[in-house]
Amino acid sequence: MDAQPILTRPSEVRALLAQLDFRPARILGQNFLIDRNILNILLREADVQPDDAVLEVGPGLGVLTAALLDTVKTVTAVEKDKRLAAYLRERFADAPSLRLIQADILDCDLAALLAAPETKLVANLPYAIAARLLVELTALTTPPPCIVVTIQREVAERLTATPGMKDYGLLAILLQRLYDIQTVKHVTPSCFWPPPEVQSSIVKLTRRAHPLGGTATDAAALRSLVRHAFSRRRKTLGRSLRGFLVDPIAALKAADIPPTARAEEIPPEKWVTLSTAPQLPSP
Repeated sequence: MDAQPILTRPSEVRALLAQLDFRPARILGQNFLIDRNILNILLREADVQPDDAVLEVGPGLGVLTAALLDTVKTVTAVEKDKRLAAYLRERFADAPSLRLIQADILDCDLAALLAAPETKLVANLPYAIAARLLVELTALTTPPPCIVVTIQREVAERLTATPGMKDYGLLAILLQRLYDIQTVKHVTPSCFWPPPEVQSSIVKLTRRAHPLGGTATDAAALRSLVRHAFSRRRKTLGRSLRGFLVDPIAALKAADIPPTARAEEIPPEKWVTLSTAPQLPSP
């Protein structure tokens, strides 16, 4: 592959989209990266190596795809838009190391897409699905060892929030349990075309050698517990978990959580302990 990425100027992107008779859909988060510096940061932070396998979600016009193909062993790119997928197939027709899938990533078998050992996730994630996709990854037996993605800044703030902060919730708890998370750089709208109406951030998630709270965790039980508690975040846990846990007071005591505590005060590892308590059947 050509080592020089193309389509890093608005005029180039506009010309290609006009040629394809394509209008970016805001609802799908179709904002195409045009900044070489941001591209280089993604590659650097992911520490891509010749033997790496990479999953890219929302490749768009293939700017990041081209750079990845020039570096790594295999790239699996999942593009929802049929027209963009057709363009990518034509553009990368001579790239045997690319597996292009035209699909909604949320409808895909994530475990199958990440089946190659230690597959990294490197992408400019569509804003609309970023948070949900990251949550879904936490349910995998072996989530990616490294995730480097551009996401909406608001989602990045939720990812890195700590107990007591207003943005602390399900996203932070599930992801921080498995990953060390850092915000690498805030990204201005001018780095994309068309420019999005929101600010963006590059975040890097490095899988922990030992998940917070231990490894033997029922991901579904943890998720349902945290969702339930945060849907009633103004209540104390002693009250909000009635009707959800068989014996909430005993469970809170076992997790060393005061029954007067509220959901936003509890660190990820204690949620893990609490999730092992028997839950009542769903109505």
